[in-house]
Amino acid sequence: MKKEAMEVLLNRRAIRKFKPDAIPADVLDAVLEAGTFAPTGSGRQSPVILVVQDEEKVNKVKKLNAKVMGTDRDPYYGAPVILLVLATERAVNEEIAILDSASVTVNLLNAAYAMGLGSCWIHRCKEMFAMEEGKQLLKEWGIEENLRGVCSIALGYADCEQPTPIPRKENYIIKV
Repeated sequence: MKKEAMEVLLNRRAIRKFKPDAIPADVLDAVLEAGTFAPTGSGRQSPVILVVQDEEKVNKVKKLNAKVMGTDRDPYYGAPVILLVLATERAVNEEIAILDSASVTVNLLNAAYAMGLGSCWIHRCKEMFAMEEGKQLLKEWGIEENLRGVCSIALGYADCEQPTPIPRKENYIIKV
């Protein structure tokens, strides 16, 4: 494995404070391309990556996620871009759709770090798009209604120090 790849895999951390700065198109496109090269079951490429970067749309997604959480705080930590990974019916079953989407999400997170961006995997995407408001939002954006929310990512330039990794747990690896 190339040394640079190991650096990304061992040092990427969740960022929870973002600058409002826009991400240049070429940087964002590189991150997105990496997401499309994630392994998926039978090579079906079942997930869809939805890029939300218009401030009004970003705020709608933030409010929807906050509603699921039962709070009014920003669950995306001020990130200027939100990536939503949605599952399609192209996967063999729901479990594979979730695993494919998680694989895409991990590629996006690692690529973001490699491109000098901060990111944070945010949960509650399934709940957001199971709600009537979430379905309506997708409809407003011209997105197929049969898509299901799986993962979301807060994306932008970090406005904090790189977090220090916690020690790895004992017995994380068992060789038999």
